[in-house]
Amino acid sequence: MGKKSRRKGEKKARMPYVARTFEGLPGELDLVAMREFVPSATATLTLADGGREIQMCSLLPGNGAGLVRPDGQIWVGLQVLHNHGDISRDLAGIVETALELEPGQPVPVRDPGVGPRLQDIVDTSAPFEVAVHDGFDFWLEGVDASDQARALLDQANGSAAPTTKLDGVDGAYWTEMGERRFLRWVQPHDEGTLLDALARLHSAGEDELGDGVRLIGMFRAHGLLVPVWETDGDAASLEEPAVAFKARLDGALADDSPLTGEQRDARNGLANRQLTIR
Repeated sequence: MGKKSRRKGEKKARMPYVARTFEGLPGELDLVAMREFVPSATATLTLADGGREIQMCSLLPGNGAGLVRPDGQIWVGLQVLHNHGDISRDLAGIVETALELEPGQPVPVRDPGVGPRLQDIVDTSAPFEVAVHDGFDFWLEGVDASDQARALLDQANGSAAPTTKLDGVDGAYWTEMGERRFLRWVQPHDEGTLLDALARLHSAGEDELGDGVRLIGMFRAHGLLVPVWETDGDAASLEEPAVAFKARLDGALADDSPLTGEQRDARNGLANRQLTIR
């Protein structure tokens, strides 16, 4: 077989799978939330080489992977169906492509192959501050939008569930979906250790966030657990209870004694209550 034939059959090298893909980035918990369930939010990452700012967006027009704005600013969409082994590499590949494009161009979804991850190209010491938006009006700021673009904006705005980021703790987002309200709180801890701690609190009746605010389950996202509470109140009513819960959780995380029988039962119950709330 000739060299040309061998090259034709070769497969492109792929990045190895990484479960906790945003670990080591500023705002890891918020990046998980923005990718998985926050409908409209933005935050800025700063490139280590040159200090250029990249705007991370929960969602872009047309569910795009990225775009170069007319003013040259690079926007990256997080809620995109791509996963070539390491989502952090996928996103870094979008940035790499965008840096080569002219203003006004979209960034296509592609397999970026082996290469640097976001952790390798951004300044991990820079702050990561999330702005949660009521809708997607920011898409059209500073551009001369067509009627088609405005119609797309109206459609997107109509699908965005009201969402608020809690101020007192990291990674917690209140949302209203129809007649129900939830708090989804991304946790940075090892799954097994966190389940043990939640089991201790649950068996002691200390896993609620106030009267009528109950833990209903959790789901996994990017190597982390996201407990979910259902509530009748608004986001402001959860601020102080969330801070108090974090203090109780920290105490339970520090307890390395063996679980009691009741706590083991509680742990099994929590592990089996996997949710999908979008």
